[in-house]
Amino acid sequence: MNNSITITGATGFVGKNLKQYLFKNFEINDLSMRYRKNQSFEFKSKSIIHLAGIAHDLKGNYKYDDYYKSNFELTKQVFDSFLLSNAEKFIFLSSVKAVSDSVKNELIESTNPNPKTYYGKTKLLAEKYILSKKLPQNKKVYILRPCMIHGPHNKGNLNLLFKLCRLGVPWPLGLYENERSYCFIMNFCFIINKLLTSKNIISGTYNISDDKTISTNALIILIFKTLNKKSRIIKVPKIIINIFVFFGDLFKLPFNSESLKKLTESYIVSNKKIKENLSIEKMPVSLEEGLRITLNNFKDL
Repeated sequence: MNNSITITGATGFVGKNLKQYLFKNFEINDLSMRYRKNQSFEFKSKSIIHLAGIAHDLKGNYKYDDYYKSNFELTKQVFDSFLLSNAEKFIFLSSVKAVSDSVKNELIESTNPNPKTYYGKTKLLAEKYILSKKLPQNKKVYILRPCMIHGPHNKGNLNLLFKLCRLGVPWPLGLYENERSYCFIMNFCFIINKLLTSKNIISGTYNISDDKTISTNALIILIFKTLNKKSRIIKVPKIIINIFVFFGDLFKLPFNSESLKKLTESYIVSNKKIKENLSIEKMPVSLEEGLRITLNNFKDL
């Protein structure tokens, strides 16, 4: 049991990378699950990493009840089972969206939560439930709030941006100025590994992000550079962009209000707390290098 880990939701992007990162030093048990009434789990591992749940649904296929059962009720069942087990550590994958969908300055762990989406609201409910329980002295709990995680083979907005640039489509959102935090998957896995192997990290909630930020326009330039193409950024009036967004929401298209917000708003996340508690000065992979690795992988697909 000393080096055994149970990972729920291990078939997803984060789970697959985490398994590959940890398998040399840990015995990993996959646990596929979905919410069912009155279920419990018999954990025999030393640590539980709970990744299972519904993430963002840009196409609008899920209703609130789907998020509630998968992100909140299922997490309750997993956490209650952890409390009854001999497992010592519980790591819950939450999200910065459990705090806020928009950030004016910099998101820190003490920011008052006010999520707007079903995803964020149900992740926050799960956080509150976990924190409401008194922990036995031999157990520790870590709630992780990563920002947008990316890496090779990731199918998200970054991949969509890359495909557009590869087609030679000019970037039309040049009028939008922003700064965003990202999280390279290997930095996320590094944090998980440190939490699993460190003995003195206190239980709590931690933001996870790369050390620096980047604007979307600068990201577009980096993508074109990766493709060995000249950058093509144009400044389409925002009123025209809003018309496209309206129809995107109406017909559930990939380019909608949610994706526009992700691409153009500023969202700066502080990782100061986790670095201080782990006694590290910086993440192992820089923002620029992580993005280069991800984009070069997209290029080869």
